[in-house]
Amino acid sequence: MPSLTLHAHPLSSYCWKVLIALYEAGTPFAAPLLDLADPRARAEFYALWPMGKMPVLVDATAGRTVPETSIIVEYLDRYAPPDRRMIRGDAEAALEVRAWDRFCDLYLQASMQKIVGDRLRAPESRDATGVAEARQVLRTAYGVLEAHMQGREWAAGAEFSLADCSAAPALYYADRVEPLRGRLPALTAYLQRLEARPSFARVLDEARPWAHLFPRADAG
Repeated sequence: MPSLTLHAHPLSSYCWKVLIALYEAGTPFAAPLLDLADPRARAEFYALWPMGKMPVLVDATAGRTVPETSIIVEYLDRYAPPDRRMIRGDAEAALEVRAWDRFCDLYLQASMQKIVGDRLRAPESRDATGVAEARQVLRTAYGVLEAHMQGREWAAGAEFSLADCSAAPALYYADRVEPLRGRLPALTAYLQRLEARPSFARVLDEARPWAHLFPRADAG
C-alpha cells in the first residue's frame, strides 16, 4: 500500500473535495492538521509547495508531491478499487466528469471564496464591486446547475464522481454566502443528497470543531 499524507485543514473547501474522494475509495492516508497561522508550519508547507495552496498530497512510496485538487483526485484513482474511482467509464464519460468538476471549481468555488475572502479584509480594503460580481456569477451558475440537475441524481452520469466531490463543498459553502435552499428545488435536493452521502457527512462532522471560524455576514 502507498504511504500517503494529505496536508490539509478540515475547514477548507478544497481540502474537502479530496477528503471526499479518499473516503469514497477507502484509501488509507495520514492527514496532519495544517495550520498556516503557525509560522513554522507555514514555512514547511511553502517549502513543500511554494504556491502555498492547500491541499497537497505526498506519496512517500512513489516519491511524489501532488498539488491541485482535481489532479490529486485523479492521482488517487490509481490506488482506488475500480468500482470506487472518481473518474470511470469511457473517454466521453470522463470528459463529462471533468467538465462539471471545472464548472464547480471555476464558478462556484472561486466566486464563493471571493465573497468569503472579502469578509476577512479590513472594512476599508473591501471590494464591493468584486463581491457583487461574484454573487452574480454564483446566481448564474446556480441557474445552470438547476437546469442540469433536473431528473439527475449525480452531476455527471449515474455514478458519484469527481464532479460531485467538487460540487459538495462548493455548494455547501456557496449556500452560506448566497442562499439557494428552497429557491432552487433540483439544486436543493442535490445538495441534500450530497450532505447525506457518508463520505461528505464524515467530512462535515470532522469540520465541526472549526465551524465557528467561518466568517459570517448577511448575504447581499
